[in-house]
Amino acid sequence: MRQIVLDTETTGLSPRAGNRILEIGCVELLNRQLSGRNLHFYINPERDSEEGALAVHGLTTEFLSDKPTFKQIAAEFLDYVRGAQIIIHNAPFDVGFLDAELALLGLPKFSEHVDSVIDSLQMAKEQHPGRRNSLDALCDRYGISNAHRTLHGGLLDAALLSEVYLAMTRGQNTLTMDLGGSEDDAAGALALEATPLADIIVLAASDEELALHEGVLNQLDKEVRGACVWRFEPPPPEEATSAAPA
Repeated sequence: MRQIVLDTETTGLSPRAGNRILEIGCVELLNRQLSGRNLHFYINPERDSEEGALAVHGLTTEFLSDKPTFKQIAAEFLDYVRGAQIIIHNAPFDVGFLDAELALLGLPKFSEHVDSVIDSLQMAKEQHPGRRNSLDALCDRYGISNAHRTLHGGLLDAALLSEVYLAMTRGQNTLTMDLGGSEDDAAGALALEATPLADIIVLAASDEELALHEGVLNQLDKEVRGACVWRFEPPPPEEATSAAPA
C-alpha cells in the first residue's frame, strides 16, 4: 500500500479570499514503512501572506519571490501523489486549497488524482473524544518529540504526522517482536517466552478494617430498613441454574 502524508502552508485561511498555497510537504509510506522518498516545495504564491498566517509559518514574500509557482510544480506534484492514499490533518482545509489551485489551471479536483483521502483529525476525534487533537497534542499523547518545531513547516509537519498516524493505527496482531528479518529467519524475531504466573498475594482485612466495614453495612441496613444486599452471597452457579424456572 502506498500512502502519502501531506501538509500545506498557505497565505491565509480561505482560498475564497484569494489566499494561495506557499508550501507543500509530502512523506511517503510504503506498507506502513517510511520510504525516504519525500517531496517538498516552497511556492511563490504571487501575493503577500496575511499577518496571522505569516506568524504561523514565517515564510516571507521576499523569501518566496524566487520560488516556482504552483503552475510550475503542478505536474511533478500530481505525478507524485497519483493513485496514492493521502493522509492529511484537517483534510478539508488542505484539499480546499489544492482544489482551488487546480481549478486555476483548469485541472480536475484533487480527489480525482488520488485513491482516497484520510482525515487524521477526524480519526483522532473518534479515538479521543473531548480531548485536544491538534498535531502538537497528538505528538505529546503518543510520545513523539516535536521540540525542534518552533514554526509550522509543510515537510516537518508531514513527517510528524506520519509518526502520529502510524502510532494511531498501530495494532499488535502477533506475539513476536519484528526486528526486520525474514519470516523464515528465526533471528529476525524475538519470541515472547511463556513464564509461570507469580504467586497470588492475599492481604486479609485487619480487625479495624472489618469493624469499619461492618459499620458501613449497619448504616445501609438502616437506610433500607432491612438487610442490605451486601450481606448476601450469591448462590453457587449450579444452585442458580437448578433454581431457574423451566
